[in-house]
Amino acid sequence: MTDISPAHPFRIGTRGSPLALAQAHMTAAALRAAHGWGEDHIILVTVQTSGDRIQDRALADIGGKALWTKELDRALLDGEIDCAVHSMKDVETIRPERIAIAAMLERAAVEDRLLGAISITELKRDALVGTSSPRRAAQVRRLNPVVRPVVFRGNVATRLAKLEQGEVDATLLAAAGLDRLGMTDVGVTIPLDQMLPAPAQGAVGIECRADDEPTRALLAVINHGATFACVMAERALLLGLGGTCHSPVAALARMEGEAILLKAEILSADGAEHVEGAVRLTPGETEPATALGRDLLERASPAIRALFHG
Repeated sequence: MTDISPAHPFRIGTRGSPLALAQAHMTAAALRAAHGWGEDHIILVTVQTSGDRIQDRALADIGGKALWTKELDRALLDGEIDCAVHSMKDVETIRPERIAIAAMLERAAVEDRLLGAISITELKRDALVGTSSPRRAAQVRRLNPVVRPVVFRGNVATRLAKLEQGEVDATLLAAAGLDRLGMTDVGVTIPLDQMLPAPAQGAVGIECRADDEPTRALLAVINHGATFACVMAERALLLGLGGTCHSPVAALARMEGEAILLKAEILSADGAEHVEGAVRLTPGETEPATALGRDLLERASPAIRALFHG
Protein backbone atom coordinates (compact mmCIF):
# COMPACT_ATOMS: atom_id res chain seq x y z
CA MET A 1 0.00 0.00 0.00
CA THR A 2 1.41 3.38 -1.02
CA ASP A 3 1.84 6.18 1.49
CA ILE A 4 -0.37 8.93 0.12
CA SER A 5 -1.71 11.00 2.98
CA PRO A 6 -4.91 13.09 2.89
CA ALA A 7 -2.66 16.16 2.91
CA HIS A 8 -1.41 15.10 -0.52
CA PRO A 9 -4.42 13.58 -2.27
CA PHE A 10 -4.17 11.72 -5.53
CA ARG A 11 -5.50 14.01 -8.26
CA ILE A 12 -7.63 12.51 -11.04
CA GLY A 13 -8.15 14.76 -14.05
CA THR A 14 -11.41 14.50 -15.94
CA ARG A 15 -13.68 16.35 -18.32
CA GLY A 16 -16.75 17.87 -16.71
CA SER A 17 -19.54 16.07 -18.55
CA PRO A 18 -21.78 13.79 -16.47
CA LEU A 19 -20.42 10.72 -18.28
CA ALA A 20 -16.78 11.77 -17.84
CA LEU A 21 -17.39 12.42 -14.15
CA ALA A 22 -19.10 9.04 -13.75
CA GLN A 23 -16.04 7.37 -15.28
CA ALA A 24 -13.70 9.34 -13.03
CA HIS A 25 -15.72 8.26 -9.98
CA MET A 26 -15.46 4.64 -11.19
CA THR A 27 -11.69 5.05 -11.35
CA ALA A 28 -11.56 6.61 -7.90
CA ALA A 29 -13.66 3.78 -6.46
CA ALA A 30 -11.36 1.19 -8.02
CA LEU A 31 -8.28 2.90 -6.56
CA ARG A 32 -9.85 3.18 -3.10
CA ALA A 33 -10.79 -0.49 -3.16
CA ALA A 34 -7.36 -1.58 -4.41
CA HIS A 35 -5.28 0.53 -2.03
CA GLY A 36 -7.52 0.89 1.01
CA TRP A 37 -7.73 4.65 0.64
CA GLY A 38 -10.37 6.80 2.28
CA GLU A 39 -12.56 9.36 0.60
CA ASP A 40 -10.07 12.16 1.24
CA HIS A 41 -7.18 10.34 -0.44
CA ILE A 42 -8.50 11.26 -3.92
CA ILE A 43 -9.78 14.46 -5.47
CA LEU A 44 -11.27 14.98 -8.92
CA VAL A 45 -9.92 17.90 -10.95
CA THR A 46 -12.30 19.00 -13.69
CA VAL A 47 -10.66 20.31 -16.87
CA GLN A 48 -12.80 21.86 -19.59
CA THR A 49 -11.79 20.69 -23.06
CA SER A 50 -12.22 22.28 -26.46
CA GLY A 51 -14.53 19.39 -27.38
CA ASP A 52 -16.85 20.39 -24.54
CA ARG A 53 -16.83 24.08 -25.50
CA ILE A 54 -17.41 23.66 -29.26
CA GLN A 55 -20.71 21.88 -29.83
CA ASP A 56 -21.97 23.12 -33.20
CA ARG A 57 -19.55 21.35 -35.56
CA ALA A 58 -18.36 17.83 -36.22
CA LEU A 59 -15.20 16.87 -34.34
CA ALA A 60 -13.42 16.03 -37.57
CA ASP A 61 -13.89 19.60 -38.79
CA ILE A 62 -12.40 21.30 -35.75
CA GLY A 63 -9.38 19.24 -34.76
CA GLY A 64 -10.47 15.65 -34.18
CA LYS A 65 -9.93 13.60 -31.04
CA ALA A 66 -7.26 15.94 -29.67
CA LEU A 67 -10.10 18.25 -28.67
CA TRP A 68 -10.90 15.78 -25.88
CA THR A 69 -7.33 15.25 -24.72
CA LYS A 70 -5.07 18.27 -25.23
CA GLU A 71 -6.15 20.25 -22.16
CA LEU A 72 -5.94 17.16 -19.95
CA ASP A 73 -2.53 16.41 -21.48
CA ARG A 74 -1.33 19.88 -20.56
CA ALA A 75 -2.63 19.57 -17.00
CA LEU A 76 -0.93 16.20 -16.67
CA LEU A 77 2.43 17.32 -18.05
CA ASP A 78 2.34 20.52 -15.96
CA GLY A 79 1.86 18.45 -12.80
CA GLU A 80 -1.62 19.78 -12.02
CA ILE A 81 -3.05 16.24 -11.98
CA ASP A 82 -1.55 12.79 -11.35
CA CYS A 83 -3.61 10.94 -13.94
CA ALA A 84 -6.31 11.59 -16.53
CA VAL A 85 -9.38 9.47 -17.21
CA HIS A 86 -10.63 9.11 -20.77
CA SER A 87 -13.14 7.23 -22.87
CA MET A 88 -10.56 5.28 -24.85
CA LYS A 89 -12.40 5.71 -28.14
CA ASP A 90 -11.75 9.47 -27.80
CA VAL A 91 -7.98 9.08 -27.40
CA GLU A 92 -5.80 9.66 -30.48
CA THR A 93 -3.96 6.65 -31.85
CA ILE A 94 -0.53 8.25 -31.48
CA ARG A 95 0.03 9.77 -28.05
CA PRO A 96 2.83 12.02 -26.76
CA GLU A 97 5.90 10.04 -25.67
CA ARG A 98 5.74 11.67 -22.24
CA ILE A 99 2.28 10.22 -21.58
CA ALA A 100 1.54 6.54 -20.93
CA ILE A 101 -1.72 4.60 -21.04
CA ALA A 102 -1.25 3.07 -17.61
CA ALA A 103 -4.49 1.15 -17.05
CA MET A 104 -7.98 0.40 -18.32
CA LEU A 105 -11.03 -0.54 -16.33
CA GLU A 106 -12.96 -3.63 -17.32
CA ARG A 107 -14.77 -2.95 -20.57
CA ALA A 108 -18.51 -2.43 -20.49
CA ALA A 109 -21.07 -3.09 -23.24
CA VAL A 110 -19.55 -2.41 -26.65
CA GLU A 111 -22.74 -2.07 -28.69
CA ASP A 112 -24.54 1.04 -29.93
CA ARG A 113 -28.14 1.77 -29.02
CA LEU A 114 -30.74 3.31 -31.30
CA LEU A 115 -33.04 5.93 -29.79
CA GLY A 116 -36.18 7.27 -31.42
CA ALA A 117 -37.00 4.19 -33.50
CA ILE A 118 -37.29 0.44 -33.04
CA SER A 119 -34.80 -0.34 -35.81
CA ILE A 120 -32.71 1.43 -38.43
CA THR A 121 -34.42 -0.39 -41.30
CA GLU A 122 -37.84 0.86 -40.14
CA LEU A 123 -36.85 4.52 -40.52
CA LYS A 124 -38.64 6.20 -43.41
CA ARG A 125 -37.14 8.00 -46.41
CA ASP A 126 -35.30 11.19 -45.46
CA ALA A 127 -35.56 10.43 -41.74
CA LEU A 128 -32.91 12.47 -39.92
CA VAL A 129 -30.46 10.39 -37.90
CA GLY A 130 -28.35 12.50 -35.57
CA THR A 131 -24.72 11.47 -35.31
CA SER A 132 -21.33 13.10 -35.65
CA SER A 133 -19.59 9.75 -36.10
CA PRO A 134 -18.57 8.95 -39.70
CA ARG A 135 -18.64 5.26 -38.73
CA ARG A 136 -22.22 5.38 -37.46
CA ALA A 137 -23.34 7.50 -40.40
CA ALA A 138 -21.87 5.02 -42.90
CA GLN A 139 -23.22 1.96 -41.09
CA VAL A 140 -26.69 3.47 -40.79
CA ARG A 141 -26.78 4.27 -44.51
CA ARG A 142 -25.56 0.78 -45.35
CA LEU A 143 -28.53 -0.63 -43.41
CA ASN A 144 -30.99 1.98 -44.71
CA PRO A 145 -29.73 4.05 -47.69
CA VAL A 146 -32.72 6.44 -47.70
CA VAL A 147 -32.09 8.04 -44.29
CA ARG A 148 -30.09 11.25 -43.82
CA PRO A 149 -27.38 11.45 -41.15
CA VAL A 150 -26.97 14.95 -39.70
CA VAL A 151 -24.33 16.41 -37.35
CA PHE A 152 -25.47 15.90 -33.77
CA ARG A 153 -23.20 16.79 -30.85
CA GLY A 154 -23.46 17.45 -27.14
CA ASN A 155 -23.45 15.31 -24.03
CA VAL A 156 -25.98 12.53 -23.56
CA ALA A 157 -28.60 14.75 -21.91
CA THR A 158 -28.27 17.37 -24.66
CA ARG A 159 -28.70 14.79 -27.40
CA LEU A 160 -31.71 13.24 -25.70
CA ALA A 161 -33.28 16.70 -25.36
CA LYS A 162 -32.68 17.43 -29.06
CA LEU A 163 -34.28 14.10 -29.96
CA GLU A 164 -37.26 14.82 -27.71
CA GLN A 165 -37.67 18.24 -29.34
CA GLY A 166 -37.83 16.63 -32.77
CA GLU A 167 -34.59 18.00 -34.19
CA VAL A 168 -33.92 14.49 -35.48
CA ASP A 169 -35.98 11.34 -35.89
CA ALA A 170 -33.42 9.05 -34.27
CA THR A 171 -29.92 8.98 -32.87
CA LEU A 172 -27.33 6.46 -31.76
CA LEU A 173 -25.39 6.40 -28.50
CA ALA A 174 -22.93 3.98 -26.96
CA ALA A 175 -24.61 1.48 -24.66
CA ALA A 176 -21.73 1.76 -22.18
CA GLY A 177 -22.24 5.49 -21.72
CA LEU A 178 -25.97 5.13 -21.20
CA ASP A 179 -25.43 2.33 -18.70
CA ARG A 180 -22.88 4.37 -16.73
CA LEU A 181 -25.44 7.16 -16.46
CA GLY A 182 -28.06 4.75 -15.12
CA MET A 183 -30.02 4.67 -18.40
CA THR A 184 -29.92 0.91 -18.86
CA ASP A 185 -33.43 0.77 -20.32
CA VAL A 186 -32.97 3.61 -22.84
CA GLY A 187 -32.82 2.72 -26.54
CA VAL A 188 -32.69 -0.47 -28.58
CA THR A 189 -29.40 -2.36 -28.66
CA ILE A 190 -28.10 -2.86 -32.20
CA PRO A 191 -26.64 -6.36 -32.71
CA LEU A 192 -22.92 -6.54 -33.41
CA ASP A 193 -23.55 -8.40 -36.67
CA GLN A 194 -25.33 -5.25 -37.88
CA MET A 195 -22.97 -2.63 -36.46
CA LEU A 196 -19.46 -3.23 -35.21
CA PRO A 197 -18.52 -0.54 -32.66
CA ALA A 198 -15.85 2.11 -32.80
CA PRO A 199 -12.38 0.92 -31.81
CA ALA A 200 -12.06 1.01 -28.00
CA GLN A 201 -15.79 1.68 -27.47
CA GLY A 202 -16.89 0.88 -23.92
CA ALA A 203 -13.39 1.13 -22.44
CA VAL A 204 -12.22 3.64 -19.82
CA GLY A 205 -8.50 4.39 -19.86
CA ILE A 206 -6.26 6.09 -17.33
CA GLU A 207 -3.13 7.93 -18.43
CA CYS A 208 -0.23 9.29 -16.42
CA ARG A 209 3.19 10.76 -17.05
CA ALA A 210 5.41 8.12 -18.60
CA ASP A 211 8.25 8.78 -16.16
CA ASP A 212 6.00 8.74 -13.07
CA GLU A 213 6.79 5.21 -11.90
CA PRO A 214 4.98 5.46 -8.52
CA THR A 215 1.74 6.47 -10.23
CA ARG A 216 2.15 3.82 -12.90
CA ALA A 217 2.49 1.24 -10.13
CA LEU A 218 -0.63 2.52 -8.37
CA LEU A 219 -2.66 2.36 -11.57
CA ALA A 220 -1.34 -1.03 -12.67
CA VAL A 221 -3.22 -2.62 -9.77
CA ILE A 222 -6.60 -1.60 -11.23
CA ASN A 223 -5.76 -2.52 -14.83
CA HIS A 224 -8.05 -5.12 -16.43
CA GLY A 225 -5.62 -7.16 -18.50
CA ALA A 226 -8.03 -8.57 -21.08
CA THR A 227 -9.57 -5.16 -21.76
CA PHE A 228 -6.13 -3.57 -22.08
CA ALA A 229 -4.91 -6.22 -24.52
CA CYS A 230 -8.03 -6.07 -26.70
CA VAL A 231 -8.20 -2.28 -26.83
CA MET A 232 -4.50 -2.00 -27.64
CA ALA A 233 -5.06 -4.45 -30.52
CA GLU A 234 -7.84 -2.21 -31.84
CA ARG A 235 -5.59 0.83 -31.53
CA ALA A 236 -2.84 -1.02 -33.39
CA LEU A 237 -5.31 -1.62 -36.22
CA LEU A 238 -5.87 2.14 -36.42
CA LEU A 239 -2.14 2.64 -36.72
CA GLY A 240 -2.14 0.46 -39.83
CA LEU A 241 -5.08 2.36 -41.28
CA GLY A 242 -3.66 5.82 -40.64
CA GLY A 243 -7.18 7.17 -40.41
CA THR A 244 -8.58 10.40 -39.02
CA CYS A 245 -11.91 11.39 -37.50
CA HIS A 246 -13.22 11.54 -41.09
CA SER A 247 -12.54 7.82 -41.56
CA PRO A 248 -15.41 5.34 -41.08
CA VAL A 249 -13.81 2.42 -39.26
CA ALA A 250 -15.26 -0.17 -36.91
CA ALA A 251 -13.39 -2.80 -34.90
CA LEU A 252 -13.83 -5.17 -32.01
CA ALA A 253 -11.28 -7.43 -30.34
CA ARG A 254 -12.35 -10.14 -27.91
CA MET A 255 -10.58 -12.84 -25.98
CA GLU A 256 -11.16 -16.34 -27.31
CA GLY A 257 -9.37 -18.67 -24.95
CA GLU A 258 -5.77 -17.48 -24.72
CA ALA A 259 -5.94 -15.59 -28.02
CA ILE A 260 -7.56 -12.37 -29.25
CA LEU A 261 -9.90 -12.35 -32.24
CA LEU A 262 -9.94 -8.92 -33.89
CA LYS A 263 -12.67 -8.12 -36.41
CA ALA A 264 -12.66 -4.87 -38.36
CA GLU A 265 -14.23 -3.07 -41.30
CA ILE A 266 -13.75 0.17 -43.18
CA LEU A 267 -16.53 1.83 -45.15
CA SER A 268 -17.23 4.45 -47.75
CA ALA A 269 -18.90 7.58 -46.40
CA ASP A 270 -22.31 6.50 -47.73
CA GLY A 271 -21.94 2.92 -46.52
CA ALA A 272 -22.37 1.54 -50.03
CA GLU A 273 -18.91 -0.05 -49.94
CA HIS A 274 -17.14 -1.80 -47.13
CA VAL A 275 -14.16 -4.08 -46.63
CA GLU A 276 -13.91 -6.41 -43.66
CA GLY A 277 -11.35 -8.75 -42.19
CA ALA A 278 -10.24 -10.56 -39.05
CA VAL A 279 -7.04 -11.77 -37.43
CA ARG A 280 -6.04 -13.78 -34.36
CA LEU A 281 -3.19 -12.58 -32.17
CA THR A 282 -1.81 -13.11 -28.71
CA PRO A 283 -2.25 -10.52 -25.93
CA GLY A 284 0.48 -7.90 -26.16
CA GLU A 285 1.03 -8.52 -29.87
CA THR A 286 0.27 -5.56 -32.11
CA GLU A 287 1.86 -6.16 -35.53
CA PRO A 288 -0.86 -8.58 -36.78
CA ALA A 289 -3.48 -5.92 -35.98
CA THR A 290 -1.52 -3.22 -37.76
CA ALA A 291 -1.05 -5.57 -40.71
CA LEU A 292 -4.82 -6.15 -40.83
CA GLY A 293 -5.31 -2.40 -41.15
CA ARG A 294 -2.91 -2.26 -44.07
CA ASP A 295 -4.64 -5.28 -45.66
CA LEU A 296 -8.07 -3.66 -45.43
CA LEU A 297 -6.72 -0.59 -47.23
CA GLU A 298 -5.07 -2.68 -49.93
CA ARG A 299 -8.38 -4.40 -50.67
CA ALA A 300 -10.42 -1.20 -50.54
CA SER A 301 -11.58 0.89 -53.47
CA PRO A 302 -9.90 4.22 -54.22
CA ALA A 303 -12.98 5.96 -52.77
CA ILE A 304 -12.51 4.28 -49.40
CA ARG A 305 -8.73 4.65 -49.41
CA ALA A 306 -9.13 8.38 -49.98
CA LEU A 307 -10.93 8.64 -46.64
CA PHE A 308 -7.84 7.33 -44.90
CA HIS A 309 -4.97 8.81 -46.86
CA GLY A 310 -6.68 11.48 -48.92
